[in-house]
Amino acid sequence: MGKHVVVGSGQVGTHLARKLLARGHEVTVVTRSGSGPDGAVKVAADVADQARMIEIARGADALYNCVNPRYHRWLTDWPPMAASFLAAAEASGAALVILGNLYPYGPVPVPMTEDLPLASTSPKAQVRARIWQEALAAHEAGRIRATEVRGSDYYGPGATDQSYLGDRFQVPLRAGKTIPLIWPGDIPHSWTYLPDVADALIIAGTDERAWGRAWHVPTAEPLTFREMGDRMAGLLGRSAPRYMRIPWPALRAAGLFSPMLGEMRHIRYQFTAPYVLDSSAFQRTFGMAPTPVGEALKATLDV
Repeated sequence: MGKHVVVGSGQVGTHLARKLLARGHEVTVVTRSGSGPDGAVKVAADVADQARMIEIARGADALYNCVNPRYHRWLTDWPPMAASFLAAAEASGAALVILGNLYPYGPVPVPMTEDLPLASTSPKAQVRARIWQEALAAHEAGRIRATEVRGSDYYGPGATDQSYLGDRFQVPLRAGKTIPLIWPGDIPHSWTYLPDVADALIIAGTDERAWGRAWHVPTAEPLTFREMGDRMAGLLGRSAPRYMRIPWPALRAAGLFSPMLGEMRHIRYQFTAPYVLDSSAFQRTFGMAPTPVGEALKATLDV
């Protein structure tokens, strides 16, 4: 068994740490507050502090970047944190596993594969692209071993309020009330199951075949908001829910007072046209299939 350092204890980091612990690994969880699941060594640290991160990562086999600054702070918060991860990976020799996303591809009219160019013109997406490009350059120079694992929008047990299928969707669904939607309800969209993200990260951190390139988390067939809601309602023994679309001008107006809502304009394209992730490369290489949607929704709803 090895030593694994998980940085971040949100909706992905918590699943990852628990799965690593269940497999008998030594797990250190790093957060600003020092929180984390039982059984892990919990460390409070500023991720941007390179000296501290180098100290924490000493002797680690894998270092997982599962942090996620507030979306409206990506331009300022990501660069020093990414540099800290690179320094810690180089000093420790740990494999650096980055939890990425699909933003750097930008709008594409085809299912997304890992060989697509990182062509987005959005400044925030470009920040995420640089994180991977700098890690890959360090890998190719022989300074570190690195990989990036990318998923689509998350759902599943432990999903935070940032999840489109989390409480803001489930609470009205369970109560039989109308579900408000900020995006169209009938556009196919890829949804990535949180436990599958954790499993993919573990493979990426322990199998050298993963290093030196990016991968997509095994993800099931795309479904619309309406299809996901109807399936959830069926599992709860309810009739199909009602949906109410919040008009885009109203959302833009709300963004004047909420930094998070104000940033929605950058990702609108992901929900106004089919947004489909192709994870076949990871599935073929490592033999991991996505959890079937029905099984994943049962666990999400705890039914």
